[in-house]
Amino acid sequence: MASVLDALWEDRDVRFDITQQQMKTRPGEALIDCLDSIEDTKGNNGDRGRLLVTNLRIIWHSLALPRVNLSVGYNCIINITTRTANSKLRGQTEALYILTKSNNTRFEFIFTNVVPGSPRLFTSVIAVHRAYETSKMYRDLKLRGALIQNKQLRLLPQEQVYDKINGVWNLSSDQRSIRIRDSKFGLALVIESSQQTGGYVLGFKIDPMDKLQDAVKEINSLHKVYSANPIFGVEYEMEEKPQPLEELTVEQLPDDVEIEPDEHTDAFTAYFADGNKQHDREPVFSEELGLAIEKLKDGFTLQGLWEVMG
Repeated sequence: MASVLDALWEDRDVRFDITQQQMKTRPGEALIDCLDSIEDTKGNNGDRGRLLVTNLRIIWHSLALPRVNLSVGYNCIINITTRTANSKLRGQTEALYILTKSNNTRFEFIFTNVVPGSPRLFTSVIAVHRAYETSKMYRDLKLRGALIQNKQLRLLPQEQVYDKINGVWNLSSDQRSIRIRDSKFGLALVIESSQQTGGYVLGFKIDPMDKLQDAVKEINSLHKVYSANPIFGVEYEMEEKPQPLEELTVEQLPDDVEIEPDEHTDAFTAYFADGNKQHDREPVFSEELGLAIEKLKDGFTLQGLWEVMG
C-alpha cells in the first residue's frame, strides 16, 4: 500500500507552467508571503508577475497570463544569492538569484522586485528557505540520528508522545505503509518508507501478539490523522498575513485560439544554469549562421532556440 505522502512533490520538484490545481496549497502547506510586482527576469524579462512564498516552495506566475508560471521546491535549492541583473522593467538592479537542481538538471532563476526600495523579496525567500533547511527532521527519514539526550527523547516543536512500548526488538538490520508481516523472528511490525526517503523496510518484533496488533492499529491511526494535515516544521510568520493562496491565483480560462505545442522548445530551456553540462559539445559549421558553433543537442534547432530566448 503506497503512502499518501508519496504524492508530496511541492518541495521536491521544479515545475514549469503547472495547472491551477497544482498551484493550490496541499494539506500542511501554508502561504507565508505574497509579493506583487515581481519580474521573472531569467525566463520572462519584462513581464510583471506575483511571487508566492509557502512553507514548501516559491511560486511565480505572470499577472497577464497566469498559466505562465514556476513552482520551485526548497529541497531543490542549491544556493540563493543577490546579484545585479538587467531587468526590462527596472534596468540594472539588485536581483535574487536561485540555483536549483531537479532530476539531475540545474536550473537558475532570477527574480527582480519592480517596486524600488522594498527588500522583502530577499528577506522572505532567504528566511523561509533557512527555516526549511533547519527543520529537515520533520520531513526526512534519519538513520543513526541524535534523537536521545540525557536518556530522554528529544522532541521536536509540536511533537507529542502518544505511547511508549517497551521490549521492542529492531529487526531492520537484515533488510510507510504499516502492517504485520512474517519474518525469521516470527510475526513483526513492518514499516515501509516512501521512495523519496530511500524506500527503507523497517522491522520490529513486539510480544505478545495482542500488543503487536494494538501497536499497528495505533500507528496506522496516527499516520492517517497526520497525513490529513501534516506538520512540515517550517515556522516563519510575516507581520502582515497574506490572503489565502486560492484567492490570489487567477482562474486560467481556455484560450480561443489553439496553439500547436512545439516539443523542441520546452518552457524550462530558458532556465538552464550555465554549469548544467559536463563539457562543451564538439564545434560544427553552421551554414545558417556562416560560422562554427557548438553542436546542438539532438532534436533542437537554431530557430527553436531563438523562439525560446526571444
